[in-house]
Amino acid sequence: MVQENEEVHVLMVTLAAQGNINPMIMLAKVLLSKGIHVTLATTEASRKRLLNSSASSITNTATNSKFYWEFYSDGLSDDFDRVNNIEVGVKSIFTYSPPSVSNIIKKLSDVRKFSYVIYNPFVPWAFDVAVEHNIPCAMLWIQPCALYAMYYHFYNDLSPFPTMENPDIPIELPGLPVLCMDDMPSFIHPSAPFPLCKTLLTSMIKNLDKVKWVLGNSFYDLEKDVIDAIDQLHPITPVGPLVPPIILGKEESVKGNADMWNADDSCLEWLDKKSNMSVIYISFGSLSVFSAEQMENIALALKKTNRPFLWVVKPPENPTADGKGELPKGFIEDTKQQGLVVTWCSQAKVLSHPSIACFMSHCGWNSLLEAVTLGVPVIALPQWTDQPANAKMLIHVFKMGIKLRQEANGIISKDEVERCILEITEGPMAKEFKKNATHWKDAARKAVACGGSSDKNLDLFISDIRGFSPKSL
Repeated sequence: MVQENEEVHVLMVTLAAQGNINPMIMLAKVLLSKGIHVTLATTEASRKRLLNSSASSITNTATNSKFYWEFYSDGLSDDFDRVNNIEVGVKSIFTYSPPSVSNIIKKLSDVRKFSYVIYNPFVPWAFDVAVEHNIPCAMLWIQPCALYAMYYHFYNDLSPFPTMENPDIPIELPGLPVLCMDDMPSFIHPSAPFPLCKTLLTSMIKNLDKVKWVLGNSFYDLEKDVIDAIDQLHPITPVGPLVPPIILGKEESVKGNADMWNADDSCLEWLDKKSNMSVIYISFGSLSVFSAEQMENIALALKKTNRPFLWVVKPPENPTADGKGELPKGFIEDTKQQGLVVTWCSQAKVLSHPSIACFMSHCGWNSLLEAVTLGVPVIALPQWTDQPANAKMLIHVFKMGIKLRQEANGIISKDEVERCILEITEGPMAKEFKKNATHWKDAARKAVACGGSSDKNLDLFISDIRGFSPKSL
């Protein structure tokens, strides 16, 4: 058992994708604020970008706890295109990263003795590394608890799911609305590349019975039905929302964030000049890249509504001849009196701004959770991974948004984009969307306040890290 005056240090392991690293950083900040030292290990290929970004200087002004970066190898060169070669990247990570993380633990054994390893579902091999070094382990589930339940039921064959032969089978799971094949996350969708997805899903789920804690980046009131239902099979403990403190109206004692790209905060001055709840904020995350046709349809719809907009368009890392991911020529000049385009921004600050009316989003869980926590209605344009299921929860459980409808070719028309913008800002359900969004904003703040559901769960977990949990006495 760790004595109260002993140094307590945890090792966190994650991939460097923005959606993976953000919640790990937020949890790290909570631990640092409680006096626990944190080492965060991620891929070597991200070293330069992270250390040149605001994530490089995470400091704690309230306690003496320290934060450290470590970087492990994924067996690939820095210039390897990991986004467009996912299967090769995953196989390489599973081969090269476990011994690399193990070597980090050995290298630091004289100066940092780790009391706990915390990993997320996309580095499931970190569990085996922790076992190798006899270190207790926790998983931080970085998607909704609903996805946790879906994967668990699918993996354990507890409920029927659609197949390519029987695509119309309804998915009926305890605590969730009835789902269809289009709502399924990529890993279990019948059209998914089966060997890769099966490997990932098996690795995510197979060790759950041996993990001491499964922590969820959500809060009880938001997903109580599914949390209660899965508790009968394998509990998940919600400790969220793990979002920047500014979103929760809190002072930040641990400075620095996880943005891997430099944010253009000049957009905040632009927002200051706009009326309350007038601006359409559009951002599809750090990985989604749309076709030139889809970009043009969104652009034409924005022009037609004549509403002020702020659009985050991150230039494609690998530009293509067909203009994928790029704005139509002349769009920025044509709309300079109406909107603003930036390559990246501080989303927490933008969504917190009173001028924001709604958020057109890919529905990645980090982005959706930020919108939920700030009470901002959402127009959903999900693409892959957990996003289709997240959009289902947004519409049918949270009831604070709508989904853009695709045409047969998978493209969203300009008329559909315009329809959704008008519906969510001034349609007959607009006030109801905002009312529900505000309800979740209040509920999120209660969850993380002193004595709230997530606050209590975090205290129990931290007590276990320190060795004073009732379950370990």
